[in-house]
Amino acid sequence: MSEGSTALAAGTGKSDADGPGGSRGQRSGGLLAGPVGRNLGLVVALAILCIVGVATAGDRFADVDNVLTILRLASVIGVVSIGMTFVIIGGGIDLSVGALVALSSIWATTLATQQMAEDVHWIVMVFTAIVVGAVAGLINGVVIAYGKLAAFIATLAMLTGARGLAEIIANRRTQIVRDRDFLAFFSGDVLGVPTLVIIFALVAVAGWVLLNRTTFGRRTFAVGGNAEAARLAGIRVHRHTVKLYVLSGICCGIAAVMLMARTTTGSSTHGTLYELDAIAAVVIGGTLLIGGRGTIVGTVFGVLVFETLGNIFTLNNLSSSAQAVATGVIIVLAVLLQQRLATGGFSFRRPSSGGSTGGPALTGAPSGSVSGGTTTDGGPGGTRPAPTDKTL
Repeated sequence: MSEGSTALAAGTGKSDADGPGGSRGQRSGGLLAGPVGRNLGLVVALAILCIVGVATAGDRFADVDNVLTILRLASVIGVVSIGMTFVIIGGGIDLSVGALVALSSIWATTLATQQMAEDVHWIVMVFTAIVVGAVAGLINGVVIAYGKLAAFIATLAMLTGARGLAEIIANRRTQIVRDRDFLAFFSGDVLGVPTLVIIFALVAVAGWVLLNRTTFGRRTFAVGGNAEAARLAGIRVHRHTVKLYVLSGICCGIAAVMLMARTTTGSSTHGTLYELDAIAAVVIGGTLLIGGRGTIVGTVFGVLVFETLGNIFTLNNLSSSAQAVATGVIIVLAVLLQQRLATGGFSFRRPSSGGSTGGPALTGAPSGSVSGGTTTDGGPGGTRPAPTDKTL
């Protein structure tokens, strides 16, 4: 059985915004437990924030320029969050995204790179940033998948190493982007919509299609829910894990280009705390930290919720410390609500499957079964036996 066919067998239902077979989660946990309910809750939360913004800041908040400012700020961290969504759904974590943004921006704005861009085209700077992010993501993936190092430790090491390398390359100096054409392109707009916002929208759409309409997405849900069951279903788990971290690195490279255009600089301080902001947006968007379930749409709304909240605090001259406290409270409440909807109680353990003999089950995440697959939504299907006569 080929990897592609076994990956298709891994899903037990139609793919939707929550991954394969999301309808069962809705039946067991009600409307709010499904992707539509969770996204609707985010829309309501965003609407409430907008009402609060208008009530406290008036026309300053409702002004079109302010709305575009929120979208511009959301676009950079939003692209990073899209990559983080894939990694977390796949059962991992990436603490190095902020450092990769900094390293990519530094490498793309060195004198040598900018000179090459002047001689050829500014696209060289874009290509350099994306390649640097992808290579760093590849290193993360290989160390985690084949080196058997915990994702938390591996990406934490990359966080410190990448930012340190960025400081060495830049000699702790801020590098100025000199290419006017580069700045003009990314600082422009199309029909009044900033180019950075358009890039974010394109990345989000591409991420949604990749996650919900391709075999790669189905494998991601399967690996995140139960890596061993996914392996028995014929998915090359190690190779897929590497791809997830490469994808996250590519998103960091794209975000670096956007940040270079917005600030006209490359700096080793770029992307500071982006890892926390991205994880917060992904969690608020409904992605389970234990993997196996998540949505791109939810992540986009999560980013918008946090950026709108920050904008309201700024317009009302409230301290950043108060904003940090509010953000922390929101994250805790969101995780508790996730556990309540997914398990029926405030427990971080996967609930017992009741009738399954192979392992626990969780809505939107696969678990073990006698045949080596599962019948759980979002995971490898247990309807056909696992291949035992083939090296996976």
